[in-house]
Amino acid sequence: MPAATKDAVLASAVDLARAAAVEEAGSPDLVGEHLGLVVEGERLASHRFATTALGQRGWEWTVTVARVPRGRTPSVCEVHLLPGADAVLAPTWVPWADRLRPGDVGAGDVLPYLTDDERLDQGYEAVGDADADEMAIFELGLGRARVLSRTGRSQAAERWYAGSHGPTAPQAIAASAPCSTCAFLVLMAGSLRTEFGVCANEWSPDDGKVVSMDHGCGAHSETDVPPARSEWPDPPSDAEPLELVELAQEPATQPEPTQEPEPTQEPDPAREPESAQAQPAEEAAPADEPEEQPVPGEE
Repeated sequence: MPAATKDAVLASAVDLARAAAVEEAGSPDLVGEHLGLVVEGERLASHRFATTALGQRGWEWTVTVARVPRGRTPSVCEVHLLPGADAVLAPTWVPWADRLRPGDVGAGDVLPYLTDDERLDQGYEAVGDADADEMAIFELGLGRARVLSRTGRSQAAERWYAGSHGPTAPQAIAASAPCSTCAFLVLMAGSLRTEFGVCANEWSPDDGKVVSMDHGCGAHSETDVPPARSEWPDPPSDAEPLELVELAQEPATQPEPTQEPEPTQEPDPAREPESAQAQPAEEAAPADEPEEQPVPGEE
């Protein structure tokens, strides 16, 4: 097949291609300058025009024109808005099942069923024996279509141990005792019980979460806040005798003592003479009262 060459008739159909692009865009203001011609094949070429739309930076109007053999009149085949070299494009499409990450599943979301999941193994299947089926399904809890495989258990253990509920968490490093000695630790079933349990302390930040045995927090059942040291001295007990301490007085200039008059000693009735004790002291009459005069005719 001969190589396609530039066709003069198609190369000169710039106005025809622009009119087709304007009709498709809906306004002549949305079609910019002519960017060039691309030869698609024999008697087949595409004219490229820049778009001036603000939300379509880097995109181009591509108008494909053609002509019949020995024809001199070009015709428009199709008009498309195609991305250019600097166009802003959406990221490569990724299926929804492959875009999901842990924690993305919300209320009402349903994950796709994975037929071949390396984390799961075939579960117990009924064998028809009533006693064996009852023991496996009701007593051992094996009545499930699939159970965790060795790979699934290993991945879960590594994820839990290296996460925020393992021994490297800041609160576990600051804890004074591990979860293995805490009364609020509920042991798990199966092989994971040797390394993990579930916290059942509502005051713990890990309440209801899987924690490693060497994890820890400040809500341990056997720890307590150490008593704070007081600045006041301890009060003395009754058994301890009090120690009297004389406070040293600073030397100071004392004023000279003044001589006070000696107090007058009251006489002691026991030492007074008998004559003084026999004669009671007469009461002194008031000075303002006159002496009583005898009334005439009365003796």
